[in-house]
Amino acid sequence: MHRRITDKLVIATHNPGKLAEMKELLAPFGIEAVSAGELGLGEPDETGNDFRSNAAIKAIAAAQATKLPAFADDSGIVVDALDGAPGIFSARWAGPSKDFAAAMAQIERLLQERGATTPDKRKAHFVSALCVAWPDDHLEEVEARVDGTLVWPPRGTAGFGYDPMFLPDGHKRTFGEMTSIEKHGLPPLGLGLSHRARAFVKLAEICLEKR
Repeated sequence: MHRRITDKLVIATHNPGKLAEMKELLAPFGIEAVSAGELGLGEPDETGNDFRSNAAIKAIAAAQATKLPAFADDSGIVVDALDGAPGIFSARWAGPSKDFAAAMAQIERLLQERGATTPDKRKAHFVSALCVAWPDDHLEEVEARVDGTLVWPPRGTAGFGYDPMFLPDGHKRTFGEMTSIEKHGLPPLGLGLSHRARAFVKLAEICLEKR
């Protein structure tokens, strides 16, 4: 039986880019959201072997610490020519300083080493796994992806993470060149294009009601 989110929610992230996107997605539903970072919560060790497991680890830790429902995302980029890397290690490739320019350069270097120089060899997809955990251990979990191609050099300064090198299928601009509404805005304002928006649509269907 699915459970509705009705009141205050903890967003279990310390990533300002993710926090901004998640708050924008929640806004139409009138949910009061506070982040794990704002509450001074630590970051749990992400010991899962897939996106869904790591999202659950973060959500459960925040729910247990605050006694409130907690909403977590685990997401990353999966590059076909790199055998699925960086995958669940996408954030870690950027290092403690969150240097995604260096992480993108590392991906490009590895693609060049493997001769992945044409678009057909540079396929990738973003994955987002969302989990809402309640203090009584009830979980709601969804997952979605968006497919695309990696470009070089990176284009655009919007978004965050690997957005400037990701060109979603059917589009001529990277996520880094799109406004927030274009990238993850939900209909009727946007197309719900991003992996996180697509996962959120699934979550909203089972857990949220517009106010």
